[in-house]
Amino acid sequence: MNSNLLRRAATVMFAAICATRPAVAAADSNYPRDLASGCANCHGTNGKSVGIVPPLAGLDRDYIVLQMQDFKRGRRPSTVMHQIAKGYSDEQIELMAEYFAAQK
Repeated sequence: MNSNLLRRAATVMFAAICATRPAVAAADSNYPRDLASGCANCHGTNGKSVGIVPPLAGLDRDYIVLQMQDFKRGRRPSTVMHQIAKGYSDEQIELMAEYFAAQK
């Protein structure tokens, strides 16, 4: 399958997930975990990577936020993360960062 097509499909998938959840975020204590679950394909369950992709579990919250913002704004080069990051609001990025920082 064409890598551009895969990137586009991943971007659409993450955007769709994000667009369907904002209204319930405040009332759903699992919302940060649910957001973070989209990262598992590459970064491992709960951010505990077993491959060459960097793990997210236990990283500093502010570091994760900064990296995601850099991806989102095109300041950090990547193959797909710049597209994925654009699918999340700043609030969603902060929630995911808090979730991953709490994982040990």
